[in-house]
Amino acid sequence: MPDQPTLPRLVLASSSKYRRELLGRLRLPFDVIVPDIDETPAPGEAPEQTALRLARQKALAVLDRAPGALVIGSDQVATLDGRQIGKPGDHANAMRQLQMMRGRQVIFHTALCLCDGRAPRGQENVQAANVQTVVRFRDLPDGELDAYLRLEQPYDCAGSAKNEALGIAMLESIESSDPTALTGLPLITLTSMLRVAGMPFFTR
Repeated sequence: MPDQPTLPRLVLASSSKYRRELLGRLRLPFDVIVPDIDETPAPGEAPEQTALRLARQKALAVLDRAPGALVIGSDQVATLDGRQIGKPGDHANAMRQLQMMRGRQVIFHTALCLCDGRAPRGQENVQAANVQTVVRFRDLPDGELDAYLRLEQPYDCAGSAKNEALGIAMLESIESSDPTALTGLPLITLTSMLRVAGMPFFTR
């Protein structure tokens, strides 16, 4: 039998259980290291710039703790009429978000960064991309919005709805070139980046 290729260490720089589950679909061994960065948007920063900057900062911060690894950073910013919508954190904020978004179109910017730390520090190869997803929310009454939130409690999700679960019933349409981007990790884009970095997928 031919020798199996040695896989580079792969690290996900995230505290998100959703990104962890998505990356697991690729059947690649990986570690998780939670980055410690300030995720506050910069004044006057466009939503896609915020997402890209934070994805890069997460990856580079973790690369300091995992030298020589391939490190994945990702960040998502939701926007309505150009205004950023963060994670609600609690029921009252989530209710306000859903009321504001019902019947409306919301744009989600999901940024991805892959840092290849196999080069000397400061010379690592960095790939980055922003995947845009356009979501239209259904125009639902307050009673349905409140009932949904109590059932699923999506208080850690920007936009207050889990499209991969019951929250899909809140949505009228989703338009994206990368179907897992809305959940938090665009796998088509990621596998393209990993291929550039020499990661094998089907030879093991």
